[in-house]
Amino acid sequence: MPALAELAAFIDQALDTRAFPDEPTTVFVASGRLVARLGLALEPGPDLARWVDADRLDAVFLHRPWRVADAHLPANVGVLASHAAFDHRLTIGPNPDLARDLGLRGVRPFGEKDGRPIGMMGDAEPADPAACIERITRTFGGVDDVLPGRADAVRRIAAVGAMTDTLVRQAAADGAELYVTGQVRQPGLRAAAETGIGIVAVGHARSEVYGLRLLAAMLERRFGRAIGCVVHPRGTAPAHP
Repeated sequence: MPALAELAAFIDQALDTRAFPDEPTTVFVASGRLVARLGLALEPGPDLARWVDADRLDAVFLHRPWRVADAHLPANVGVLASHAAFDHRLTIGPNPDLARDLGLRGVRPFGEKDGRPIGMMGDAEPADPAACIERITRTFGGVDDVLPGRADAVRRIAAVGAMTDTLVRQAAADGAELYVTGQVRQPGLRAAAETGIGIVAVGHARSEVYGLRLLAAMLERRFGRAIGCVVHPRGTAPAHP
């Protein structure tokens, strides 16, 4: 069974947390307890302690850990955390696992924020737009919004963690027929209508839960049978009925 510090070291390397020096340390709440079962959630819901007890968790990973003190976890339960690095590597953006899941090749960075790419663009096997949207829906477990584009086939996809007028127009100018993002934003809608690019917004929380699943898979590949990961399906610890 790995120690909390071993898990944190792996997460630091996998997510390149050093590139985000203003973020809290990955070990958010220290514990000397070895970790056989790790729970992963987006934030501490109203019944986090009960979830930890019910699933026999030794530690939890929280994407937004800010109010974890209010959850009154047992003193020997450690908390790991990552916010900006998690978003950058594991959700919609320059995410090689997402590129694989969407079947993209020739992937290159797209857009920029704070000196880092905010998205990626890649080529896909030509497919009917409806088939592409179905694949995206399966990948994320659903979508929030779909704005059909004018292309008969999708050959290039942009996956971007923002939806601005400039980014949408640039994606269309670079040949993308489909723009995948977290949430529809009004500034990008006119650009989409004028350029004819299709938009798929998977939902902010849904994209983060996808990231939790990726991180759980990474940890289990690295530590094998020494650890089991439990991803909360809704992203937050459930309230007791």
